[in-house]
Amino acid sequence: MNFVIKKYLLTFVVVFVAIGLNAQRETNKWKAQIALGVNSPAQSGFVESFQGKSLNFPTVNLGIQNMFKKQFGAKLDYGFNRISSDENSPEFKLNYSRINAQLVFDPTYNLYFLPQRIGVVLHAGPGYSFVKPLGNYGNNKISFFNAMAGLEIHFGLAERMSLFVDTSYILGFAKDFEPVTEGYGSFNGNLLTLTFGITFSLSGCQYCTNDE
Repeated sequence: MNFVIKKYLLTFVVVFVAIGLNAQRETNKWKAQIALGVNSPAQSGFVESFQGKSLNFPTVNLGIQNMFKKQFGAKLDYGFNRISSDENSPEFKLNYSRINAQLVFDPTYNLYFLPQRIGVVLHAGPGYSFVKPLGNYGNNKISFFNAMAGLEIHFGLAERMSLFVDTSYILGFAKDFEPVTEGYGSFNGNLLTLTFGITFSLSGCQYCTNDE
């Protein structure tokens, strides 16, 4: 089952990239993003007696984005999150990784009250999550579909570069752990992230004013 899911996900990613390559030839507006921050897991994603810290470091996000219209685009991004046990829980650590294909909407041009160098970007889309417990619970790894949505606030440093802060919520579509021992040191819930990063315009102008 997992093989079939991963095969279809890989096909989706290939189609997504192919569409993006075509858009690149037409508009030349590729951007790269890298961000670092923290995450907060929903405690309902742990089995009984296990708890994660309410705030965990690090969260690392890497993405490639293409704005094929002035306000509309798409991006493919990867996220890595480390989650550790709370002091009232049996000790554990796990890696939560994800890959998502998202639509991007930039309403900045309609928000006339914003200062000139400030931008707002909304993003949302489906993806797939991989949870890998470390140490004694290494056999309890799990993978599942997700859907995420987020908000970015950008501050333009130059024509091709901006700093940004992003807050995103990742909704997991995982089954319950059966038996419960398969959930020891693992996680199948939702995740909130807060990251700070930088965006580079790889081609074209990041703050173009002409209509597409």
